[in-house]
Amino acid sequence: MSKPIIAVVGRPNVGKSTLFNKLIGQRLSIVDDTPGVTRDRIYAECEWRSRQVMLVDTGGIEPHSDDIILSQMRAQAQMAIEKADVIILVTDLRAGVTANDQDVATMLLKSGKPVVLCVNKCDSVGAPPADFYEFYNLGLGDPVAVSAAHGHGTGDLLDAAFEHIDFDKQDDYDEEMIKVAVIGKPNVGKSSLVNKIAGEERVIVSDIAGTTRDATDTVIQRDDRQYVFIDTAGIRRKSRVDEAIERYSVLRAYMAVDRADVCVIMIDALEGFTEQDSKVAGYAHEQGKGCIVAVNKWDAVEKDGKTMQEFRAKLEKDFSFMSYVPFVFISAKTGQRIDRLFELIGYVYEQNAMRISTGKLNDVLAYATARVQPPSDRGKRLKIFYITQASTKPPTFVAFVNRKDLFHFSYQRYLENQIRETFGLEGTPVRMKIRERGDK
Repeated sequence: MSKPIIAVVGRPNVGKSTLFNKLIGQRLSIVDDTPGVTRDRIYAECEWRSRQVMLVDTGGIEPHSDDIILSQMRAQAQMAIEKADVIILVTDLRAGVTANDQDVATMLLKSGKPVVLCVNKCDSVGAPPADFYEFYNLGLGDPVAVSAAHGHGTGDLLDAAFEHIDFDKQDDYDEEMIKVAVIGKPNVGKSSLVNKIAGEERVIVSDIAGTTRDATDTVIQRDDRQYVFIDTAGIRRKSRVDEAIERYSVLRAYMAVDRADVCVIMIDALEGFTEQDSKVAGYAHEQGKGCIVAVNKWDAVEKDGKTMQEFRAKLEKDFSFMSYVPFVFISAKTGQRIDRLFELIGYVYEQNAMRISTGKLNDVLAYATARVQPPSDRGKRLKIFYITQASTKPPTFVAFVNRKDLFHFSYQRYLENQIRETFGLEGTPVRMKIRERGDK
């Protein structure tokens, strides 16, 4: 399921980026007193009360400016408003209600989207000052007093925004369908692959374009199983992202990863691995999705007897941060190894959803600790009492120990490798959580 989107909008220099950074818990947006510092939308996950949303920071809206940069910022903000589930309008207590605030509020009312009015820079604790009540004139309901600099009122703001979001809303697809996001750089052949699969099968259940996240979903029936292929816009390097539509495509691709069960990371065989491919793959890994690397345009590569072996060895080095990921060499143009791709999708989906009994896990633990003794420090040795699986998608294990600080990263990696060696878990990340005895 895709995370709901909350867009943070307002005129320049009211503290949108400071609020954005406070809500996500890290300094991501540039904060400066100069209006117009945030010219592009910036997005990040925000968690509140165990619920996750995607927060989008926008450049300041100057409704009547003819300045080229300001007009582009206005277009960016307008696009974020169109795609958002909820909008937070940020205003400035010290400046009061300005004509620009009125114009932005009118624009938001016309959008028909739920709007939460945030009055920023209410830095004093206690009842809001008399100037605060002036903001009722914007006609957006009860304003929320917030100090983005100090964090006061941010919880109330998120509570007000979350009231407008239906977190129980699901995709209109059967749970047994495997949702596959095809991600990668532009012009790598993502749409060609989806079109080839759809054309070969000739059993397309439906073509759904323009869904809530602007992805194109193609539902395909194959071997008594249904798949939803989510074709995404390519993720470009930021320096090359110029057009407003292109900028939004990055967020669309990330949204597609959120919805997917399995991510097919497409690489151009003629270009090889690039830094941008690592970012695309890294996001899928962070989200705990099953992953496959599909090397496209393999038909166009000049080969000898060792070409695939050498290419695979290079990819294993490039994807060392995802050592579990399988590779498949395909051609979207000719359909080469499409059957193998489908086999891997089904296999990786099952691995990502695998559940292992506590008894079997602790058999592996006993073998692993007998083979390599747990680390010790100043005469104190790590004791791992037992391991259990907490959840799937991705497989997440909890190890109960005597002292967390003794459980070094290298030994965690060793245990993870032992679990993989025994149970497979190919194509899926694995999470390991450490708990001291007595931790809740």
